[in-house]
Amino acid sequence: MTAQTALFALATSLLWGLADFGGGLLTRRTPALTVVVVSQSIAAAVLGAIVVATGGWSAAGPQLWFAFAAGLVGPVALLSFYKALALGPMGVVSPLGSLAVAVPIAVGLFLGERPGLTQVAGIAVAVVGVVLTGGPQLRGAPVQRQAVLLTLIAALGFGTVFVLIAEASSSVTGLFLALFVQRLTNVATGGTALLVSVRRGAAALPEGGFPWHSLPALAFVGLADVAANGTYSVAAQHGPVTVAAVLASLYPVVTALAARGFLSERLRGIQAAGAGLALVGTVLLATG
Repeated sequence: MTAQTALFALATSLLWGLADFGGGLLTRRTPALTVVVVSQSIAAAVLGAIVVATGGWSAAGPQLWFAFAAGLVGPVALLSFYKALALGPMGVVSPLGSLAVAVPIAVGLFLGERPGLTQVAGIAVAVVGVVLTGGPQLRGAPVQRQAVLLTLIAALGFGTVFVLIAEASSSVTGLFLALFVQRLTNVATGGTALLVSVRRGAAALPEGGFPWHSLPALAFVGLADVAANGTYSVAAQHGPVTVAAVLASLYPVVTALAARGFLSERLRGIQAAGAGLALVGTVLLATG
């Protein structure tokens, strides 16, 4: 594994973790669909300007179908995850969502990747650490079957996006175009779902109207998410997908630490242990 793979995959975790933290805060006050559509629209507008400035249209080709597919799958996975969180409990839903990493690992192994013994140990330790960082609920209220099913659908969707976006481009210019296509598809898919939701009587905006004061936060969430997709694509192209996916999946650790730092949420013992294991797994992967 190259240092570049580790660097970009860890950057992916940082960006996705912060985006999830910001998105989680925003959905407390604004409907989740609206957060998705507005944040992704801002990201699409910025990417569109970059594509025009760099002449990205010249990189158009069959690979863009992977970006289009990622754009279709992403919103479905995200909305399934939000609905699962609403059904709760979060201590079960969050760790189950981290199973998304199984998809790119399985694809990498199927395509012939064979991590070394140290990397295999690192993968195992890191995945356990990520699950524990979510603070799995070991006892308490029963979990609705629908919540488990929705979470597994979300995990499958997130893992599929991992695989698709890694195949969507083979150059920097092509990557900008691929991410732009993905965002446009995200907006179209999310916008359609939002329209259907409103027609069924759901509110698209909070009671006070559009939260203009939240626009910078919405922009951050959208841009951090798209940047994470970009850094993961680079990581997966310069090293084993099995390793890049595990390092990129450490984002729940970042989200938990952000909640601790910004909201003064106390980490449970099992979460602190999970963060430590995730760090150990990262070291093993980086040195393997």
